[in-house]
Amino acid sequence: MDISNQQIEAIVKQVLSNLSGTGAATSSVSHASGPIPSKARVAMLTELGKMEVKEFPMPEVGDDDILVKVEGCGICGTDSHEYKRDPFGLIPVALGHEGTGEIVKLGKNVTKDSAGKDVHVGDKIVTCMIFKDNPDITMFDLNKKNVGGADVYGLLPDDGVHTNGWFADYILVRGALGSTFFNVSDLDLDSRILIEPCAVLVHAVERAKSTGILKFNSRVVVQGCGPIGLICVAVLKTMGVQNIITVDGNPARLEFSKKLGATDTVNFKDYSGIEDMAKGVESKFGGHLADFAFQCTGSPAGHSNIYKFVRNGGGLCELGFFINGGDATINPHFDICSKELTIVGSWVYTLRDYATTFDFLKGAKAIGLPISELITDKYPLSQVDEAFKKAAAQTGLKIAVVAD
Repeated sequence: MDISNQQIEAIVKQVLSNLSGTGAATSSVSHASGPIPSKARVAMLTELGKMEVKEFPMPEVGDDDILVKVEGCGICGTDSHEYKRDPFGLIPVALGHEGTGEIVKLGKNVTKDSAGKDVHVGDKIVTCMIFKDNPDITMFDLNKKNVGGADVYGLLPDDGVHTNGWFADYILVRGALGSTFFNVSDLDLDSRILIEPCAVLVHAVERAKSTGILKFNSRVVVQGCGPIGLICVAVLKTMGVQNIITVDGNPARLEFSKKLGATDTVNFKDYSGIEDMAKGVESKFGGHLADFAFQCTGSPAGHSNIYKFVRNGGGLCELGFFINGGDATINPHFDICSKELTIVGSWVYTLRDYATTFDFLKGAKAIGLPISELITDKYPLSQVDEAFKKAAAQTGLKIAVVAD
């Protein structure tokens, strides 16, 4: 007896119906092979200095949505500011924007990521921006719009969905919000956790290159050896810059900067003032000041000092201020005008920078830079408050919360 394809399909649907006790299969989402629980744990910042793990019903997945099982998320300096001061007035809020995980449900309309790459259940993704006010923007749009004009998961006001941040078991990526996301299945977990902060530095270096001053043979100083400054060193090294001096007061961080590409270091605690420290930088460059400087500290005093490290006609990129850190004191005549400095500011990243970052991470690994060592501590979601206290104490580098 001959059986047509249509008949076979009807038989399969009937069998599935009998197994599930429901009608013919009409689901609009692709499902993972494993079971998905009815509730998700979400780490909420409920008051200053207090992260609580709460349970919420698993959200419905619409035709344009993605349900992601979280594998890990880094704690950003912005998260720490929110934890300590709530400068954005978001409490209560589900934090976490440096996250990554595996697609477990996929709306029927979601077939490609923001770069046009195919996506399927089981793929690993990261989210980028939410352009709720401009949903038509793509990574191929030549506008210079960056995340400063958009929202990100992990810094959204709480709503009925709740699974809005990456410090959770699951996160719902909502197409209706104008979400952007990328398939990064070809990167390991540590690299995926570091994508967001690395994108900040890829953007900063692109801004620096726009001055025409930053070259392969430039003498470059990077002030601040927290995660941002250290990644800055790695990006510069990966693009071919060979002469990099780091400035910080932490000997261990300064030493680690050498592993990421710094040629020498300056510990500001060894000098009696800014003029003396500038001479220290000059001596490390063989009697020359820097051609270009990156200010990565988020300290107004650090910004005031950085000008002294740069030669006449040099350049400066300020990227350390992601929130209002206060005023800095400079002398415009001596620090800018008489030196004819070229200065650029950098504010997080654009969608295109995110895609470039994937290649940076692969390139850094290819030349042997130990990028993964930036993640010094990992905590399970159940210990998220302890993870935030560790980050606030600044006794590690990048602190990550990973799946239990």
